[in-house]
Amino acid sequence: MTNPAPPEAASPETSADVHYLDHAGRQIILVGTAHVSRRSVDLVRQVIETERPDCVCVELDSRRHDALTRRKRWVTLNLKEIIYRKELSTLITNLVLASYQKKLGDQLGVLPGTELLEASRVAEANQIPVALCDRDVRTTMRRAWHAASLFKKSYLVASLLTSLLDDTEISEEKLAELKQTDVLSELMAELGQALPELKEVLIDERDTYLAEKIKAATGNKIVAVVGAGHVAGIKRAMTEDRAAQLAEIDSIPPVSPIWKAIGWAIPAVILGSLAMIAFRKGGAVAGHNLIYWILAHGIPSAIGALLALAHPLTILAAFVAAPITSLTPLIGAGYVTAFVQVMLQPPLVSEFETVLDDIVTFTGWWRNRLLRVFLTFFLPGFGSMIGTYIGGYAIIKNLF
Repeated sequence: MTNPAPPEAASPETSADVHYLDHAGRQIILVGTAHVSRRSVDLVRQVIETERPDCVCVELDSRRHDALTRRKRWVTLNLKEIIYRKELSTLITNLVLASYQKKLGDQLGVLPGTELLEASRVAEANQIPVALCDRDVRTTMRRAWHAASLFKKSYLVASLLTSLLDDTEISEEKLAELKQTDVLSELMAELGQALPELKEVLIDERDTYLAEKIKAATGNKIVAVVGAGHVAGIKRAMTEDRAAQLAEIDSIPPVSPIWKAIGWAIPAVILGSLAMIAFRKGGAVAGHNLIYWILAHGIPSAIGALLALAHPLTILAAFVAAPITSLTPLIGAGYVTAFVQVMLQPPLVSEFETVLDDIVTFTGWWRNRLLRVFLTFFLPGFGSMIGTYIGGYAIIKNLF
């Protein structure tokens, strides 16, 4: 049951943010927090020191835990490996969310996630085991991306970028609203009814995941520190057996066979059309169409790299790679240009450390070499996409 008391009360037992539950003969104490609240930091410390639980569960996965505990976490990023694994989109999304949280923390004087870090510190100081109970953030973001349609993906990207430019000051009254959810939920709440798929992945699935991991924690008394927005969902999930759902919600759905077919169909149509042109109108005409295809991709992609202020060799790589990568769904031109850019102009240590500040300014995207890598990924890739439409249209038209 939950102890209904005003949040101003000093004792954990009388705080409305502390929820006492019984599950299978064990006591589970849920502490609902705001990720940018000094009051939440103090409450977490007080609950753990007062209750002396057998285990402390925190709403973190190993990556987010490392991000909080390692001060120079961005410096250790292996960009080459990230590009190789095609995780640039996930990284930029994480940076946007981290920047959003940092902006709230700067205005309120508390770093985002401080209460989760405090829970780990207090537990370790009292020799209490710590369990990281949240789903891997990469799985969460990939499932969210997979769940959204193409139109809603665009809406999501636009909403995330818009959040960076929002310079609204956060008041204590707004903090009171944030107490009803965690910061990630607050950002996604604006998408609301427009993107119900994201709510299911970002909130509902994580409620289930957190609840099952809390159940699996060792000991008879468990303190679980989670965002306030997850408390209600966790309490519902605690009354049900959802362990069978873990394997599904902890996996990344495969690419739809339809999209795979489309990915291979485009180069097949282009190459087939060139072959038919050669058969009907001769090799010279087919050669001219091939050159058009190369220029239609190379020029827009190179212009994209130029707009990103990429290294001259990266611009050349964009021109050369785009016509080739457009004929295979295995890799895009953006991955080639981003990799070349990292090789030629690797980000400086200082730029890793200032990335969360630079990401919220327009000029920061070009000034910071880490962010410029993202520009050299997106802009040449967009140019190559334009080339596919222009070049494909011209080649197919010349069939007749």
